[in-house]
Amino acid sequence: MKWVLVLLFVASAVYVHLRGKVRHRLGRQLLDHSTFMAPVNVLMYAFSRVPTTPFLDDPGRHFPELEPLRANWQAIREEARRLRELQQIKAADGYNDVGFNSFFRRGWKRFYLKWYDDAHPSAATLCPRTTELLRQIPSVKAAMFTELPPGSELRPHRDPYAGSLRLHLGLETPNDDACYIAVDGQRYSWRDGEWTMFDETYIHWARNDSAQNRIILFCDVERPLKFGWARAFNRFVARHLIAAGASPNMEGDRTGAINRLFKYFYAVRLKAKALRERNKNLYYALKYLGVALVVAFIVWI
Repeated sequence: MKWVLVLLFVASAVYVHLRGKVRHRLGRQLLDHSTFMAPVNVLMYAFSRVPTTPFLDDPGRHFPELEPLRANWQAIREEARRLRELQQIKAADGYNDVGFNSFFRRGWKRFYLKWYDDAHPSAATLCPRTTELLRQIPSVKAAMFTELPPGSELRPHRDPYAGSLRLHLGLETPNDDACYIAVDGQRYSWRDGEWTMFDETYIHWARNDSAQNRIILFCDVERPLKFGWARAFNRFVARHLIAAGASPNMEGDRTGAINRLFKYFYAVRLKAKALRERNKNLYYALKYLGVALVVAFIVWI
């Protein structure tokens, strides 16, 4: 049985690596968080009730409960504009947002509305209309306003968990093809009042090469699954693992367990980066040794 599980893990990891047209280098994929989540993600793909393509055409047809967001996009935009004036769409104040920490260095900013829970207290106070709309749509598990200023970018990456699909609703955008997201090599340029939905476990990246700012409503929507046991499993993982990535906007908002620990892991990471600058060969040797030890431990047990 142990070897069957090992083979299933390896097969799942290979499938995730080969999925889609755009792929990470093998060395990077071995250390990517999506590799460790591969068996769970393959289960999500196998039992998905919606297509597992990079983009999902016509989100409203697959998720009619989301229509109030598009219908009220101008009211949502006004709350986002007010947040920007207050300078509350911003990078994390400390090392307490492990999921998006690397994005902040390249200009990306966010304001959390909710994260696998009810609205953050700060969001309920500053964005009452948007949080009330979200409260009426239980399939939206996470939501935030995100900003991509001129000259900013997000490097190619894939998200670790396939239990959701990502919705982007344009609020204040350049309305210009120079500001875009690419998912598995397919480009989409944001437009005010228009939306798109995509599978964030494909490799994707974004750039704003225009001269204007971009603000969108960003939502993670629960992936519809074919069987009740699969839906229950998805919600269990979301509640006990993904929810631990909650990050605060300000004091009084919840910080998940993973982000409470992140500052300690980041201190170790800084030392690792310093080692890479001094001795790249030793750095990668230790990195791959760590992976090998984890695999050996799994096989041993």
